Amino acid sequence: MIMAGGKGSRLSPLTCHRAKPAVPFGGRYRIVDFVLSNFVNSGYQQMFVLTQFMATSLIQHISRNWHVRGVKQFIEIVPAQMRTGEYWYRGTADAVYQNLNLIRDSRSAHVAVFGGDHIYLFAIDQMEDFHRDMKADATVAVLPVPVEQAREFGVLAVDENWRITKFLEKPADPPSMPGRPGWALASMGNYFFKTDVLQEALISDSTREDSQHDFGRNVIPKLVDDGAAVYAYDFTKNRLPNAPADAEPYWRDVGSIDSYFEANMELRARLPKINLYNRDWRIHTAQRDYPPARFVRHEVHGPPGVADDSLVCEGSIIIGAVLREVLIGYDCVVHHGSNIEESVIISGCDVGAGARLRKVLLDKNCKIDPGVVIGYDVRSDKERFPFRTESGVVVLPKGTYVPFEGPIQLAYDIDEVLRNDPASKETMARFKGNYTVSNRDRHSFVEPGSRYQRFSREPSAK
Repeated sequence: MIMAGGKGSRLSPLTCHRAKPAVPFGGRYRIVDFVLSNFVNSGYQQMFVLTQFMATSLIQHISRNWHVRGVKQFIEIVPAQMRTGEYWYRGTADAVYQNLNLIRDSRSAHVAVFGGDHIYLFAIDQMEDFHRDMKADATVAVLPVPVEQAREFGVLAVDENWRITKFLEKPADPPSMPGRPGWALASMGNYFFKTDVLQEALISDSTREDSQHDFGRNVIPKLVDDGAAVYAYDFTKNRLPNAPADAEPYWRDVGSIDSYFEANMELRARLPKINLYNRDWRIHTAQRDYPPARFVRHEVHGPPGVADDSLVCEGSIIIGAVLREVLIGYDCVVHHGSNIEESVIISGCDVGAGARLRKVLLDKNCKIDPGVVIGYDVRSDKERFPFRTESGVVVLPKGTYVPFEGPIQLAYDIDEVLRNDPASKETMARFKGNYTVSNRDRHSFVEPGSRYQRFSREPSAK
């Protein structure tokens, strides 16, 4: 059971029109691709993906690109259906409770319940082996984190056998893990259950009026308090096939724009902390019919296109521009004389000649006019762009047009959802009058400009 219904409010404006698991990542993936790839690579053949908020692009991505073939093999999308009452999913536990019929029909002895909104590589079968070996009623995947960071997670206390003795949600004073002072065990939000234990726990939780119907806040702590055999699985002991012996397990909570931006930056680093080149552990995604990336000169004797510690995806064209610590998604064009630093450009974007961008996050299909400067003047950026993070990353919503001077233009469909989304409506209200809105002939799904053209003529022979 893969929980993919999250709204991801802290990722606004990227999530004003799509669920968090559908947010693009790493130039060519979506966040949900990582959990699905981990299950498929680990040999699992029956997966239900539970959706709720803004699920259209997520459903399209999975239905078009994720197929398993064979008897009793499937990846099925399960929208919220109000099976148990006149309400949508009220929490992670309630989402599974409302779909207990699927678990009963499967007749499985054990059930995995994993989140669909983190970036990580995980041999899940190793966790199930631990779960079975310990004869556990439930098992929680955990990751050691510094105590000062643990306050943002569910934290576990364990005994010498890694049986959980206490489960605390975002505690002010997290308990240290055994043998490692200053570090605490944070829950990754990934669980294994005995099926009968899971059913009983969810049915019991559904009757509690004081419950938030959440695994981390309610179900797991109740099992621990009731004396169930609940164990912690140490994620640092997980090993992928064909991975170096000293490789450190990788997991990132990309719940905010800054953490999402940093995870993308890690991906394009000279020595990335996550290895996407392991042929025995591929991250599967959409297969697009784009040509290879191109690095060309604007003129015969002009400067070359340069990429320093950067990633450039298929179909993109870099024309005499300079990229430093940049991730460029598929089907983008960066025109001559442009200079882009420490930025993430998702896909379908057009950056005009001579533009200068630093610490900028462009959602899909944005257009930057020639000569535009972003990220060099904090005051100017605050006046011109509504979305800017605490660390100074300027975020442009999907389909945004940035002229050389004057107010930016939002695509009409994105403007509408941003003004109504609780995560962005206050920002949009404060910024009213400082931006324009496109005509209805320019939708955010439309890529700006031609994707290829002859940028200069060859000089005539003398």
